[in-house]
Amino acid sequence: MNRPQPIKVLIVDDSAVVRQVLAELMNKAPDIEVIGHAMDPIFAMDRMQKQWPDVILLDIEMPRMDGITFLKKIMVEHPTPVIICSSLTEKGAETTMQALGAGAFAIFTKPTMGVKSFLQEAAQELVASVRAAGAARVSRIPRLALHKPTAKLSADAVLAASTGAMAVTTDRFSAIGTSTGGTQALEYVLSALPRTCPGLVVVQHMPERFTAAFAERLDNLCEIRVREAKTGDRIMPGLALIAPGGKHLVVKRSGAQYHVDVIGAPPVNRHCPSVDVLFRSVANSAGANAKGVIMTGMGDDGARGLLEMREAGARTFAQDEESCVVFGMPKEAIRMGAAERVLSLSEIPEVLER
Repeated sequence: MNRPQPIKVLIVDDSAVVRQVLAELMNKAPDIEVIGHAMDPIFAMDRMQKQWPDVILLDIEMPRMDGITFLKKIMVEHPTPVIICSSLTEKGAETTMQALGAGAFAIFTKPTMGVKSFLQEAAQELVASVRAAGAARVSRIPRLALHKPTAKLSADAVLAASTGAMAVTTDRFSAIGTSTGGTQALEYVLSALPRTCPGLVVVQHMPERFTAAFAERLDNLCEIRVREAKTGDRIMPGLALIAPGGKHLVVKRSGAQYHVDVIGAPPVNRHCPSVDVLFRSVANSAGANAKGVIMTGMGDDGARGLLEMREAGARTFAQDEESCVVFGMPKEAIRMGAAERVLSLSEIPEVLER
């Protein structure tokens, strides 16, 4: 029986220490092979003419050509999953948005000090991202922001399970959860919605400081209003509220209206914000007054919460494998019977609008 070919990785970073550490971490995984490294994109292009990688680990600030320019060139000439691994992205949310807009598969932030020890601690998450990138349909959509590994808690760490369905009201809204591939998928979905559509609450896995810039970018592209959620915001027609990075987003009912709270709590399913937390809060507070949609993403965050929503009377949907960049979260939701229907990305706006 033939063993599957390893994922071929090219490392592009002007730091010799970073190149060495990343190469050592990648080569420890039996299914990953580092085929080369380069100190800048010019050297990288020469290397890629001999052998094209499956995944590229790319810094942003480099001599002769910056990472964003190189990324754009790759995505036009030969779309390939690119994971940005840069300290600049930690303090430059706008740069991160440029990378995501140019087609970066993932954003991995590294500190300016203690890079070697940080990369070693975060090796498990980085390797998992490379594996997801190697299996992704990069021409369909791409992206994600990664987090340092944490203990895997359930939504019980933040909210108690629902004790009963809520009465039907005239206020209706939809909850969306997504991760890897979600930034561009959300751009597609939200930009297709009219101002009259029901309100939306959204969890996109992203680190702190990036979600405000992400929401602002979507607001400029969409007919509906999009903003980073704040405690007390009312869910209203024509408005999408994006969960802030590093905080959980929960929905609460006040009379016949729905508001959100932004709360600090431990990561759930290793994510903060967590889709499971949002979906559980929707099941608890809204029941049949809500719809839930789980979209492209790595892992299983949101699958159990979507099931709780369905059991509470909500309409529930999952993105199909064909249109997902990574069919992890929707696949788990479908397996658990959480999704009432499976939809292509192009079908999701119509379901949200109705």
